Parts: sequence; structure tokens; C-alpha cells
Amino acid sequence: MRITAAPLWLAATNCYVVSAEADGPAVVIDAPPDVGGVRELVRRSGAKPVALLLTHAHLDHLGGAGGVAAAYQIPASLHPDDRWLADDLTGQVRMLMGFDDGGEYGGTDRYEPLADGQVLELAGLRFRVMHTPGHTPGHCCLWLEEQGVLFSGDHLFAGSIGRTDLPGGDYTALMGSMAEQVMPLPPETHVLPGHGPATTLARELATNPFLQALHR
Repeated sequence: MRITAAPLWLAATNCYVVSAEADGPAVVIDAPPDVGGVRELVRRSGAKPVALLLTHAHLDHLGGAGGVAAAYQIPASLHPDDRWLADDLTGQVRMLMGFDDGGEYGGTDRYEPLADGQVLELAGLRFRVMHTPGHTPGHCCLWLEEQGVLFSGDHLFAGSIGRTDLPGGDYTALMGSMAEQVMPLPPETHVLPGHGPATTLARELATNPFLQALHR
């Protein structure tokens, strides 16, 4: 398996291009509002996107979805509980920045729905969808069980968890889905988050104060 990644846009959002082979079909995970950056990442990977999977609908993860989907003529997938966020990207800009910065942000007219427990067979890989609400109502992590890799979006970070103080955030829900969905995964699972460095579940179970509190 090959994973090509880069932090893009103002929020340094990690965008991933995942493929079974270096020059084969690929899945793009998250689309920051830097379509040119995503396209350069795809070019570097040498792979050919066949799908766009969105962990959640915050601007820094979905603001380039329309441009990416159009550039490669691929479907974009999102959990339906986040559609209200996807449909108001301009409102998100005002909320997060305090003003409309004049940037070009765009989702798509249609999203393929993600559902908890769904297995997506894409690009020669099997992505299991894990609905992990809390950061947003429709947040999802994506688990490659055979490869031992979890794309955790803004649910779990190295040393921390996603913020829950934005509209739709719910700390209790986040901690509940963490305990039910993420913590039972194999400790050797590699965690690739939406921001910051990669980590492992074992490291987070041993050092992350939020996971330690749940463990106790």
C-alpha cells in the first residue's frame, strides 16, 4: 500500500492519497480548500483517484470537495448527519474567520452517503466506515483493517482529541464513540489524523490524557 500525504491550506489539514499500488487507482481522503495542492499531491503519488472520502464537513476538510470531484470526475462521500455543514461553507468561513475572505469554497451537489459499519471496496483496498460523532455529528473514521491503518480525521490526534466547541460538537458523544469504536482496535494500529503527526493507538492509550481517562 502507498500513502502520499501533505498538510494543506491555512489549517494545515492532512490530505491523503491512498492506493494499493504506486501507479494504480487511489482514494483521496479529505479535500481542503486548496484544490491545486490536492492535485499536486495526486500528481506526486502517481495514482489515479477513483473516489473522495470525507471524514467530516468542516471547511478545512471539505472546502475543496467540489473542485477535486470535478477535476477527476469522481464521487464524494460524506455521512448524512454532516450535510447541513456541507451546505453552508460560506457560513463556516464567517464563523471561523469572522469575515468572508473572498476565497473559493465549494462542495458538490450530491454526496454518496457513508454509514457506520459500511465496507467500501475501493482502489483494491477495503475501507471500513466508523461513525464517530462528537467533533461533528457525522464525523467518520476510516479503518483499513488488513493494513492496520486508521484515518482518524479530527476525532483523535497525537496527544489530543478533536475540539467540540463548534456548532454540532458534543464532548460526551466524542468520548463515547472513542470508547466504543476506536479504543477497541488493535493497539498496533497506525493512526493518521486530520492534523499533526501520525501516531499509534498504543502510544495514545499510554500517553493521551483523554484516552487514559476513559481507560480508567
